Amino acid sequence: MKMQIASGWGILLAAALSAAGQTNQELKVEIEALKQGQAAILKELAEIKRLLAPRQQPAPEPFRPVELRLDGAHPLGEPSAKVTMVEFTDYQCPFCRRHAQQVLPNIIADYVKTGKVRYLVREFPLTQIHPRAARASEAALCAGDQGRYWEMHAKIFSEQNRLADEDLVAHAEAIGLDLDKFRSCMEEGRHRARVEADMTAGAKAGVAGTPSFLLGLTDPTDPNKFTATELLQGALPYPQFRAAIDKLLAGGAKGDAAQAR
Repeated sequence: MKMQIASGWGILLAAALSAAGQTNQELKVEIEALKQGQAAILKELAEIKRLLAPRQQPAPEPFRPVELRLDGAHPLGEPSAKVTMVEFTDYQCPFCRRHAQQVLPNIIADYVKTGKVRYLVREFPLTQIHPRAARASEAALCAGDQGRYWEMHAKIFSEQNRLADEDLVAHAEAIGLDLDKFRSCMEEGRHRARVEADMTAGAKAGVAGTPSFLLGLTDPTDPNKFTATELLQGALPYPQFRAAIDKLLAGGAKGDAAQAR
């Protein structure tokens, strides 16, 4: 009897040990799988971290002086102003509107009206995203034929969501243009080539978006010839324009002397 009991206990013990051994093996497999899974997760996290980390961008090349012709523009200020500033604008661009309404009045008050800066606009419609901008530029130039470029410039920006052809005619009427002459100008596409030329000149000068601004000293021998020595891009706050203009004004005497040599 005792031998039977001992034998039974032996069988149970052997079975328990066998089960325990199988369980340990399974645990080892599971642990190994967990380790591999954890390693894979850590690898993926490291890759995500690498992708999200800010990449070091190469330093932009310094702006190189570029010459522009300003024939046919409608300048604000005196031809003899020491500094010339050229804006490239897009009439559907909200940032151009912000500049025209919030920053340009300060530049005019502090520098244009005081005879220090001559301010001009070149057309740079981003036609891929602003399909009516080129037509608005033509309207401003047609208004310029009647001596009202800047009035139309302000009117278009104040009514930026109304740039269909009939809206542009309404703007022309609102600022007192001869509507027959304005319609004729628009229907003929009289300034279409001028808009395209402005875009080409801007791109060659490094303009990539709007608003963009080229600044430099005025050529005393030919007001329509302009060498830009600085490029500013974006709807920048007024202090940045003030700093750039003051720098040119302060260095004007040296620049004039260098040109004379």
